[in-house]
Amino acid sequence: MDFASIYGPLDKQACMYFSILTILFFIALIFALLAELFYLVKNYKNVTGRHVVNGILILFNMFIAYFVNRLLYNMCSRSLA
Repeated sequence: MDFASIYGPLDKQACMYFSILTILFFIALIFALLAELFYLVKNYKNVTGRHVVNGILILFNMFIAYFVNRLLYNMCSRSLA
């Protein structure tokens, strides 16, 4: 068993993991934004401040997940040039 193949440096193809996660989180962010806007427009009479704050926190969480994976992809792809 060769430990260099298990713990050694990865090739540039490993960066695709972060690329795929970036795309998935961006799609999830757009979907969450549209769902929140649809909910607010459809139920504008029953919307409380709690609904708005929860929606903003969910969108912020999705944006952070997207941004972190995008940052990790850029770091990975540029360090393994």
